[in-house]
Amino acid sequence: MTTPALDWSYRTTEIPETGLRETRAATPGESAALAAELEILSCESLRATFTIRATGKGHYRLTGGLKGRVTQPCVVTLEPVSEAVEGDFDVEYWPPASMPETGEEEMEALSAAEIEPIEHGRIDAGRIVFETLAASLNPYPRKPGAEFEERDPAPPSGGGASAFDALKKLKDGR
Repeated sequence: MTTPALDWSYRTTEIPETGLRETRAATPGESAALAAELEILSCESLRATFTIRATGKGHYRLTGGLKGRVTQPCVVTLEPVSEAVEGDFDVEYWPPASMPETGEEEMEALSAAEIEPIEHGRIDAGRIVFETLAASLNPYPRKPGAEFEERDPAPPSGGGASAFDALKKLKDGR
């Protein structure tokens, strides 16, 4: 499934025997679409460098990394926080007929490289870059010096004693 933000896919028939080395940068339109899909304030830049190589039996390997700059709201103040992001990826692509079956092999699959199906003869590098970017975002962006203020809860309305005071009076027999 291609992500609408980064439609960076490659036909397997167009990948040379020596492999395909690419460096792609998100266009302004792609950056705006990334920010919308990721629900962040903006994506100022995104650059991915990757290689796609045939590994035999119709299998391919996509390896590379990304660097970028994004702006998210601070979790304390909601002010914009600009941060650098980086991430690496390593994914194998196999023809759908040779995909491993789930079940007994799941434990082994957890330690193996990620395997994706080749869909319609294409390798979807854009989706992997998008997923790597999403996983690389700071989940709790915070402006320097921003801290939560601890506040006592407001006293109960009515100006009277709390429920605990009433329980204490019952215990003391008043």
